[in-house]
Amino acid sequence: MQAEPNKRRTVATLVTLIVVAIIVAFWLEYFKNTDVAETKPSGSKLSADAPKWRLSPLGPAPDWSQIDIYQQTITRAMFLEDLTRYFTVSQEWMQYIDVQDDHALILKQSRVAGDYYRLNFAAAAEEKSIQRDWRSGTELRAFADQSDEKPLASLHIAIDPGHIGGQWAQMEERWFKIGDGLPVTEGDMTLRVANMIKPRLEALGAQVTLVRESTEPLTTDRPETLVDVAKQTNPMLTGVFRTTKAAESLFYRTSEIRARAKMVNEKIRPDVVLCLHFNAVAWGDPALPTLVDENHLHILLNGAYTDEEIGYDDQRFEMLRKILQRTIHEEAALGAVMADVFAAQTGLPPYPYEPNSTRARQVANHPYLYARNLLANRIYNCPVIFFEPYVMNSHEVYQRVQAGDYQGMPVVAGKPRKSIYREYADAVVDGLLEYYRKP
Repeated sequence: MQAEPNKRRTVATLVTLIVVAIIVAFWLEYFKNTDVAETKPSGSKLSADAPKWRLSPLGPAPDWSQIDIYQQTITRAMFLEDLTRYFTVSQEWMQYIDVQDDHALILKQSRVAGDYYRLNFAAAAEEKSIQRDWRSGTELRAFADQSDEKPLASLHIAIDPGHIGGQWAQMEERWFKIGDGLPVTEGDMTLRVANMIKPRLEALGAQVTLVRESTEPLTTDRPETLVDVAKQTNPMLTGVFRTTKAAESLFYRTSEIRARAKMVNEKIRPDVVLCLHFNAVAWGDPALPTLVDENHLHILLNGAYTDEEIGYDDQRFEMLRKILQRTIHEEAALGAVMADVFAAQTGLPPYPYEPNSTRARQVANHPYLYARNLLANRIYNCPVIFFEPYVMNSHEVYQRVQAGDYQGMPVVAGKPRKSIYREYADAVVDGLLEYYRKP
């Protein structure tokens, strides 16, 4: 009497196991053919109809012909020195770049085996001149028509006030407010500093362009237009809330920066971009934020591409262009001067990066100077100095923000101080003067 029920249970168990096996096989194949499970792109992991490029969100496919003008402009020794000292954090680059005696082969498409760009090295002392839109401090000091009244004549500066601010500040998560106090809004604060710096630099002879002049975005995208892109970027997104947050992030963190880069690269074409930011640490609920005691400063240059980042075809291309333009050398020279002046005038200690960080590299053993791969300092085709002073949700900075802008040196947060906005602007102007002024 028990044989028939046992048989039915056996059949049911077999059916269940088969269904589970099919589901597991499906998901294994799914993960194998998406970037979600990848730590490093590999053509062997991808289905035949997968896109041939592995690109960052909203990133364009590289035009490798743009590198042709840099043929024989860099020696093998200098290429390797910059690649390993500033731009990479491990030997993962060897998966994509094959350095030979007289040339390097750079993988163009992670998903197309054997598709390499050949970069020919210059022989020692036979480097060709570099074609680029920007001029170094050395070039400007040597040839610019400077005077005591106009020590920054011929210098073209773009100032990029970080974030957007205004009605977008809460979406950007760069906003908090305590009780009836003034809201702390990074996008508004950086624009205020930029508007203080601009006329002062112009009075010194510089041409100055603000990348944004208001608390409105440059991009024509909006979160609602980026929902489909968000889903394509991360196929594992589920739920309206997570999808909306991902689309918002693409709007203010990616599309907006790419719109600014288009303006910088195609219209402004400056000698240097100053990206103004205020730093912060996690503050939790923006309506009940956590204030901390720490306060610090650091300046970022482009470099330190992580193992994952170098696997993206567009980022690898952009890294190569930075190396060939020698951007890091100008950024390091200017950045060191700016950091010294900033530290002296603010008294801020350096930000304590971990000694063996896999996302940052200290530059020139300078305590305030680090290389990191950020979208803005990567896709602006000129030297970029990315300022990260002050911790907005520190007790001290919060009190200074509440005090607003003012003249003189009243006692604020326990001692006589300039307004935080004027202190920031003074440090930037004085640092630029020290670096670019003829000796």
